[in-house]
Amino acid sequence: MTIQRVFSGVQPTGNLHLGNYLGAIVNFVKLQATHNCIYCVVDLHAITVPIPVWGGPDELRRNTREVTAAFIAAGIDPKTQVIFNQSQVAGHAELTWVFNCVARLGWLNRMTQFKEKAGKDRENASIGLYDYPVLMAADILLYRATHVPVGEDQKQHLELSRDIAQKFNNDFAASIASNGHNDKYFPLPEPVITGPATRVMSLRDGAKKMSKSDPSDYSRINLSDDADAIAQKIRKAKTDPEPLPSEEKGLEARPEADNLVGIFAALSGRPKADVLREFGGAQFSGFKSNLVDLAVAKLGPLTAEMKRLAQDPGYVEQVLADGAERAGTIAEQTIRDVKDIVGFIRKQ
Repeated sequence: MTIQRVFSGVQPTGNLHLGNYLGAIVNFVKLQATHNCIYCVVDLHAITVPIPVWGGPDELRRNTREVTAAFIAAGIDPKTQVIFNQSQVAGHAELTWVFNCVARLGWLNRMTQFKEKAGKDRENASIGLYDYPVLMAADILLYRATHVPVGEDQKQHLELSRDIAQKFNNDFAASIASNGHNDKYFPLPEPVITGPATRVMSLRDGAKKMSKSDPSDYSRINLSDDADAIAQKIRKAKTDPEPLPSEEKGLEARPEADNLVGIFAALSGRPKADVLREFGGAQFSGFKSNLVDLAVAKLGPLTAEMKRLAQDPGYVEQVLADGAERAGTIAEQTIRDVKDIVGFIRKQ
């Protein structure tokens, strides 16, 4: 099946790191070469957690510009692809309400990410955090996207998007047909999971995902880090005493080694097997030196361009405004169709 439209988003939560870059943005850049792509800074999702977590209005605006700058600096072309922030297109919130009336409580109760983020104090979690997966479904289906680049941790939410699309299509099948559409108005979006580092782990603990919320700055490489900081963090990254294996099966039960090899593979655009053929049998000290050189060479230009764009917020905001206008055109047609299908009387 030909990919017709790709949709994906990144939360503007600050401190973009290597995991965001390798796990998402690199793949966004690749997909634009062959597909019609819509990339969203999902600021509505950002406010589902308490204000101290997302930082308040000024930080939200700054972080939204930072993610946009990262998209552009990485090589996404805002002239040929759509880059915008979610809150500028009202259809995201509007379609979420319709989907709230389609989704079932039992489906949301099974979402593991809510349980992880809410922790033991679930009674104090926001309704927005609980409803996050329905908003994600609306994000995707508002553009009738066929494919979504997602990390492993978002696959369950994408499955929910498919369930919601299927139930909408089933519930309103007769109305969909009578309004001149085929019997499946919404496509069932497929995941796109590519590359050797779709899930980048902490440099201090190979069992934990790289995260901005980790108290140790040495657990991650921030996209704002300079060459000295990158080198120091990689050299201090946790490893084990054994040399690197020559085959991938030798990485089993060695999460830190597996993580560093995966990072090297992703940054160099090679499979892990190639990296191990080159460095198998070597000690980590030598491998880390090579990884430092590679990381600095790959991330240095990205960081420099992000800093340059940070000095030109007017340009970044114009990119978002232009993208929102283009996204809005697609979204408005979907909302008109959905209103007709559901039976709402709308403004002509």
